[in-house]
Amino acid sequence: MIEKHVIDALDVETTLLAQSEQEARDLGIQMMRSFGFKDVDVVFVEHNGFAARIRLRAYIYRPGDQYDWVDGSDGK
Repeated sequence: MIEKHVIDALDVETTLLAQSEQEARDLGIQMMRSFGFKDVDVVFVEHNGFAARIRLRAYIYRPGDQYDWVDGSDGK
């Protein structure tokens, strides 16, 4: 799984066809969750009428989390 190779977070920037900013947010979060990520935030969204440019962040570890790889665990 990719999560074992990411230290903090994974950012994805793309363009989604959406009728509103809220629809783009919902689609983006749904897309990231379909990839298996549980902790997802919308970092940036800009709707331009028929599509939205969006940047999403999937957190593997948030600041202050205990890194499993430090103590030799198999992962989160």
